[in-house]
Amino acid sequence: MPLPLAPINIDLIIKKLIVEDKLKRHLESLGITVNSKIRVIDNIKGNLVVIVKNARLALDSGLALKILVA
Repeated sequence: MPLPLAPINIDLIIKKLIVEDKLKRHLESLGITVNSKIRVIDNIKGNLVVIVKNARLALDSGLALKILVA
């Protein structure tokens, strides 16, 4: 499922990143990689605040839709 549809405060596993290589490398430098854990802590109209590797990150709705989790 796309990340904006994920429940809040539940650990999820990133299954796929549907982005270009340059953006994928940037996300990986932030800790957003396939098979890593991610937790949504706030969802404001699709814009998300997430926790990845004990760091809080803000993701806009367009980017969040390209991150698939399970």
